[in-house]
Amino acid sequence: MMIKRILYLGYYFKELDQQKFFKMFDFVMKKEKTSKSKLWFDILSASLKYNISLQEYFLFRFYALTDKEKETYAGTGSMYEYQLLMNPKEERAILEDKLQFLDAYQPFIRHQYFSLTDANDPEKTKRVLQNKSNKIVLKNSKGQCGIGVEVCSADKYSMESLIKRLKETGNDFVEDFVQQHDDLNKLSPSGLNTIRIITQLNENDEVEILGARLRISINSSIDNLAAGNIATPIDEITGIVTGPGVYSDITKQDEFQHPVTSMELIDFQVPYWKETMQMVKEAALLHKQNRSIGWDIAITNEGPELIEGNHDWCKLLWQLPVKQGLKPKLDKYIKAYLKKKR
Repeated sequence: MMIKRILYLGYYFKELDQQKFFKMFDFVMKKEKTSKSKLWFDILSASLKYNISLQEYFLFRFYALTDKEKETYAGTGSMYEYQLLMNPKEERAILEDKLQFLDAYQPFIRHQYFSLTDANDPEKTKRVLQNKSNKIVLKNSKGQCGIGVEVCSADKYSMESLIKRLKETGNDFVEDFVQQHDDLNKLSPSGLNTIRIITQLNENDEVEILGARLRISINSSIDNLAAGNIATPIDEITGIVTGPGVYSDITKQDEFQHPVTSMELIDFQVPYWKETMQMVKEAALLHKQNRSIGWDIAITNEGPELIEGNHDWCKLLWQLPVKQGLKPKLDKYIKAYLKKKR
């Protein structure tokens, strides 16, 4: 196991966002009044012992936790191994490729879309360009974390110029801009604020919920934590926000009100919650070869719809809003999986 952890450590160094890392490093060194060498030793030791990335040492606030608390956090290494078990590589295509996802989960999709392969279908293109929001979203079918996503006015484009723009930006499909529910628009109008619900199939193929979060944009057209936005926990039964908005930037304070609209975050009621939960439970059973999925859901005035499903759902979005490690939640599923494989 230690050899594997050392290999992971090499990967963490290779993928390290140095600007963000050293911003947090300097912040914690001053805050904790510790030396550079002592902090480095603690980071490397924690990575090897608790299977976390270098940045997760700061994101999970390991510098302020007891050993017992540290053991409860699921980091990059643990989640990679867990999701390999639950969502085998050979079965992930319908989640990794957004176009395959839209086709596979069509019963839960409301908005229109077309890809470069539909370039010879003018009717399909026309439906997207003439959507009621007058906005379109350019995406890459294999893109992650909102990287490369472009939101623009539909009336700027003809079919020919839109296809040209797709090729210029490295994107390969276009969607309607989904118009969110009025309540969510009042909360944060700058972008589509999606719900993340994580489903898990148990040994009896029953759907269980690992967590629900509301991702809230702040002057951003996308709502990812990595883009500087916030996320809140949602009560799984009621659909009510139960805590403040948290950043993945540890130098920022939690938000109890939206910093732009000033709306209160705690006690915000997500619309259509019953329908949303019913939808994800049905979706989780549609293709059971992937057993643990993080669903991104838009809530419109007409009801919920799926935006995408993630086989590698984010451990930060899962754990940071509730300010605790949730790794013990996964243990029973690992045990049941390994028992079934014997």
